[in-house]
Amino acid sequence: MDDDTLCITERNTDDWSRPSLITFNVFVFQLLEDNIISFVKAELKHMHKIVDGDDPECSESQMEGEDEEQRRSREAFLNITLYFLKRMKQEELAERLQSSKICLHSGTKAHQYKRELKSKLKKKFQCVSEGVAKAGSPTLLKEIYTELYITEGGGGEVNQEHEVIQIETASRRSDTAERAITLEEIFKPRPGRPRPIRTVMTKGVAGIGKTLLTHKFTVDWAEDKAQQEVYFTFPLTFRELNVLRGRSFSLVGLVDHFFSKSKEAGICSFQDFLVLFILDGLDECRLSLDFLSTQTLTDVSESTSVEVLLINLIRGELLPSARLWITTRPAAANQIPPECVDMVTEVRGFTDPQKEEYFRRRSTDEEQVSRIMSHIRTCRSLHIMCHIPLFCWITATVLEDLLKSREKEELPRTLTQIYSHYVVLQNKVKMVKFDGGAATDQHWSPQSREMMESLGKLAFEQLQKGKLIFYDSDLTECGMDLRAASVCSGVFTQVFREESSLYQDKVFTFIHLSLQEFLAALHVHQTFISSKVNLLDHKPLNLPYSGGQPDFNLLHQSAVDEALRSPNGHLDLFLRFLLGLSLLTNQRLLQGLLTQTGSDSQTNQRTVKYIKEKLSESLSTERSINLFHCLNEVNDHSLLEQIQRYMNSGSLSTEKLSPAQWSALVFILLSSQEHLDVFDLKRFSPSEEAFLKLLPVIKASKKVKYVTLEHVFNSVTDKHLYGFSDSSSG
Repeated sequence: MDDDTLCITERNTDDWSRPSLITFNVFVFQLLEDNIISFVKAELKHMHKIVDGDDPECSESQMEGEDEEQRRSREAFLNITLYFLKRMKQEELAERLQSSKICLHSGTKAHQYKRELKSKLKKKFQCVSEGVAKAGSPTLLKEIYTELYITEGGGGEVNQEHEVIQIETASRRSDTAERAITLEEIFKPRPGRPRPIRTVMTKGVAGIGKTLLTHKFTVDWAEDKAQQEVYFTFPLTFRELNVLRGRSFSLVGLVDHFFSKSKEAGICSFQDFLVLFILDGLDECRLSLDFLSTQTLTDVSESTSVEVLLINLIRGELLPSARLWITTRPAAANQIPPECVDMVTEVRGFTDPQKEEYFRRRSTDEEQVSRIMSHIRTCRSLHIMCHIPLFCWITATVLEDLLKSREKEELPRTLTQIYSHYVVLQNKVKMVKFDGGAATDQHWSPQSREMMESLGKLAFEQLQKGKLIFYDSDLTECGMDLRAASVCSGVFTQVFREESSLYQDKVFTFIHLSLQEFLAALHVHQTFISSKVNLLDHKPLNLPYSGGQPDFNLLHQSAVDEALRSPNGHLDLFLRFLLGLSLLTNQRLLQGLLTQTGSDSQTNQRTVKYIKEKLSESLSTERSINLFHCLNEVNDHSLLEQIQRYMNSGSLSTEKLSPAQWSALVFILLSSQEHLDVFDLKRFSPSEEAFLKLLPVIKASKKVKYVTLEHVFNSVTDKHLYGFSDSSSG
């Protein structure tokens, strides 16, 4: 509005008659009313554009010519508008308008700081080195980023199952009961939601892409592509926060510690800004988060411990206007009280079309991509694992190398084969890069072998403790010093990595939990040969020999027992690898690293027999499925082939099946997308036993065809029917 329209020529009204003065006042107030109405209409029109996202220029140029008094006037009117919106119960609209203060700060130090922050975050996250932290050629995130399957829903309950088992279960889950969301919808409430979303928790297994998701979100914000209602975005990791344990900060001071110059910009409070804190990796938190007894803190300028800051920020006592995005592996989700979380999402990784898109982004060789996709589809264990983006990367690395260098060689079909090839490939890279060797050289130098042995010991001991990241103290406990760990991470960059920054101590981790489990199995296998000690027996005793070789059947049986005893299946993948390493074909792949024991078919037969005996016991569906994957690792498919023959011939009688055969039948049905789309229960005997045995298949199926089973339903408890509803029937 033009300032001239607000001015009235100064007059001396002392000598005016009362009627004249009244007339003049009427004129002034009429003009005042006109000016206020014009101002209000203009501001409301401007606000309408902002909340509709139709005013992209407001943050850059619209307010450049305003002085401080004009800016304060506009902010005062904004506060009045917010007051009335809240009285009208329009909370969501009020929050969106609250973020419009972005326009009021244009040209200020805060706005300049926001520009600098965006520039820094874009520079930090726009490039990635896939699979590794430092090594490799950086690639633009937007060039390799493939959309992930994200679902809304789930509670704060803890799933303690092995994460690979969770992926397998999720791969069978019907999509109809879930709401898929995009990255842009993370903070978007469902229609009819009573209040805005403040805190989002995103769960997902290791390597599923949670961190990359936060990086993509941050880059989109920094490039003004999304979430522009947010004025400041501050991405933090719990690895960084762990290092500050025992130190005191105010919230303003903590932000300035990680994102310097915020104090210089005059930001002594975040009350006037919509701020987003991204807290990545709750599962890696080593801070004590006691939500019950921690005192309340509301002042953003008051110093206290990092733990107290985080707890009050998450509880909403400190800076309630802020948004929070917390990512975590499923097992750690219960560290945050459910009442502190407004929405739970889950990163499920890649769908089948997204897997194909990922491989096509990696390679321009259409024939190679087609061969890789075709091969993965025929190998169930590989197909399931490829829901995990990082496993897709490992698989692609191995298969691309094999197709390029050994086209006629049979491609690996088991997890043990994939990881054996991967480790050999990393040694080859090391030989060429550091030792001056040829690309065809398969030799393991003493130094490389020693490094792998050290990593295997670390992998096993930390796996026993359930740890995926390791600090200096963890290395010391395993007899590994900091220098040796740094050397390993510098040489085997795509196996073991070191992460550090200006604000954090060194942190070490394997690139994925599954690789840690493979190296742990390698360590247990090799220790059994070289030291004649079974590390799983908890009794370092000399083992009996059979024909000059240690009896691997004893090791395998104790490993099976140990895995089945685990309440959360944390040794399931380790068991697959350990059994797979008993095959001569895999030992030959690792020649020079692993001592070859020779092919002992009798030992393998006894191991297979022992697993089949266990399948005859009352095991959970997850444990049974893992044992079938174990049989696959040792190339035994006899039980599955027997049931498959019965099914193909139409002579399958469920009334005569043994417990092991029942397990095989359930495994086959759960592995078949055709059966899970429409499961025909009428093909099986209408008995209570058959219904209960097939319940995992019924729950996983999108549609079930069944005959009248009133007598069955009457005898089955509600506990067994949990999760089964009419929506699954047909």
